[in-house]
Amino acid sequence: MPIDPHLRAQLEAHLEFFTELGAEGTSRDAAWRFDAGRRARAEEAPRPRVDEAAAPTRVDVPARSTDVDVALPTTTLFDVGDAVRPPRETLEDIRGDIGDCTRCKLCGLGRSQIVFGVGSPIADLMFVGEAPGYEEDVQGIPFVGRAGQLLTKIIEAMGMRREDVYIANVIKCRPPENRNPEADEVGTCEPFLFRQIDVIQPKVIVALGTFAAQCLLKTSAPISKLRGRVFPYRGAKLVPTFHPAYLLRSPDKKRDCWEDMKGVMALLRSHGILLSGS
Repeated sequence: MPIDPHLRAQLEAHLEFFTELGAEGTSRDAAWRFDAGRRARAEEAPRPRVDEAAAPTRVDVPARSTDVDVALPTTTLFDVGDAVRPPRETLEDIRGDIGDCTRCKLCGLGRSQIVFGVGSPIADLMFVGEAPGYEEDVQGIPFVGRAGQLLTKIIEAMGMRREDVYIANVIKCRPPENRNPEADEVGTCEPFLFRQIDVIQPKVIVALGTFAAQCLLKTSAPISKLRGRVFPYRGAKLVPTFHPAYLLRSPDKKRDCWEDMKGVMALLRSHGILLSGS
């Protein structure tokens, strides 16, 4: 039966994107497909906490300063984030608490609405960016512009769907002219992100870009020195990588990002999570 030309073009474009990322093939093996049945089971049973023994052979943990070269064995229980609280609230509770937030000056600097977060409330994988941009401010959904479209392609290349993961930002309001969030704005807003993480309890958190990684890890090190490493964070493993907007400007870095995502996939598989990818 002939393949529809439109579908063929879509498939060719998808495979071309895989090639740009450095993927080296696909498989029809059922083990490569995301295990949707696990989601249904997860709703019926308590989520297990992250197994520290299943971590990679090296975990680099920075002090709360500019020093990011401290290496500790995988048996350490030190966590870069604050102590994890038992999840006694829901994402809806947190969103209701934020309300039409006026806690910092961004409420009066042109933002249209709160951009809370989107995705599965039981996601094993969470992406954290810097702040909403123009399109996100208009739609109220994180990562929906060009950078968001690239992030969606990366998620799909990992063998997952956008609705399988959770996506949020360090701050919930768009800064004017897309400037970097300021310290007082981060200090006011990041507790809501911490609460989101504690409710979702992801196994892996991907920090997208320099600002998100620096905020979460409390360091001034550039993303070029942070990526390629794994940090314990609030009961999860945190993997810094390049922001999709940076990849649009520097497509030669897509392979490096894909290497980081392969590490993320390995972490997820170490917890028995089945997905596709190379």
